[in-house]
Amino acid sequence: MRVGAARAVAVGWVRERMRVDPSIEGAFFSGSTVGLPDDAVLPVSSDVDVLLVRREPGAKVGKFVHRGVLLEVSTVTWEELGGPEDVLGSWVFAPMFRTDGVIADPSGRLAAVRERVAAGFADPVWVRARCAGVRRRIEAGLRAVGGSAPVAEQVLAWVFPTSLLAVWPAVAGLADPTVRRRYVRAEWVLSRFGFADRYPELLDTFDGGGVGAARVREHLAGLAVVFDEVARLPREGFAFGADLGAAGRPVVFDGAAELVAAGRHREAMFWVLVTYARCHVVLGAVAPERERAFGAVLADLGVASAADRRRRADGLLAALPGWQAVVDAVAAEAVAG
Repeated sequence: MRVGAARAVAVGWVRERMRVDPSIEGAFFSGSTVGLPDDAVLPVSSDVDVLLVRREPGAKVGKFVHRGVLLEVSTVTWEELGGPEDVLGSWVFAPMFRTDGVIADPSGRLAAVRERVAAGFADPVWVRARCAGVRRRIEAGLRAVGGSAPVAEQVLAWVFPTSLLAVWPAVAGLADPTVRRRYVRAEWVLSRFGFADRYPELLDTFDGGGVGAARVREHLAGLAVVFDEVARLPREGFAFGADLGAAGRPVVFDGAAELVAAGRHREAMFWVLVTYARCHVVLGAVAPERERAFGAVLADLGVASAADRRRRADGLLAALPGWQAVVDAVAAEAVAG
């Protein structure tokens, strides 16, 4: 399916939803389809992300198939979104408004945000503000690594701030950050701005040197068993619950297979680890007697123990000043045109 046709399905769903839910006061596209031309092909492993703007907080709708298109629908309040300059300084929200991704905007508030963001997106002041926001998130997350939570929760608390190191140069380079393929995007940005030699070091902060493609395939096969078991369990109340059902399966497994086939098996391990850990969070809460160890995955990545994860977090914290110099150089060249 072409991206334009998929987006049209998403627009239709939003309009239908707004007719029956007056608390929805706007909607816009987010995620990997933002900025793509209508005639681009939407991969089977990709979804169309939509953010609904509500007056009051609402539950994430999650992933589901609507008229042949995999949608992922989340919600945000006006307060969480903020005004035009709040959005312009946000590394999360600003990329969503640099092009015209507004779906519904009865009040005109989203149009005002889009106009301001489009005009100031490449302003060095705002680029620096967004980069600083990424660094703060990395530091806060890494400093909090540890504690007595279940292992799966500890792993998620380590891997996400660690992986934001891949997002940081993308934000500096005015590229839209992505979630599942963030390491692929990081390599593209670093190479574009003359820092290709730094990418292996960046990837090492996640996987400690990585494992071979055959081993990644083994981990994927093991994950499939756990995933399918979790997909049959109740997952209500988990923010990522819909990602672990039938609708989310192509994103995980077709997406990983695409990366492995392209020689990106190390990059594929990021979402394999995230999905493994999320599955175990559900199992631990809903069916602890069915938990399956994923210690082999953690061992291959060098983060099997809390001490390992703490050591890796401390190492990355110590390396951030060096990465700040890279980010600053990327940003300077990007804003210069």
